[in-house]
Amino acid sequence: MVKVYAVVLSAGVVALIAWIFARSYAVNTERTSFDPEHRLGIPGRRVVAGMVGFGMAGMSAEFSPLDLSWPVALLLAVAGSSAAAWYAGWASGDDGES
Repeated sequence: MVKVYAVVLSAGVVALIAWIFARSYAVNTERTSFDPEHRLGIPGRRVVAGMVGFGMAGMSAEFSPLDLSWPVALLLAVAGSSAAAWYAGWASGDDGES
């Protein structure tokens, strides 16, 4: 399962970096067509955060000194993914005004 966590974490980090660069380019050039916030919105942000959360929590659980079994590590990875996805949607920074 470590390989699964590593691949998901790597993909999530690449997606997060791409999101940051695309967002900064779109804001600075005032082109909303490149902005992932307008194209993907909060659901897209939650997917990226969930990927990073799943990978981080899974790797942390697998390399824990408590010697957890793989089903427990998977459960903790899903919990980490859920927490990261929830936080990414909750901390959206939107004040409700358009």
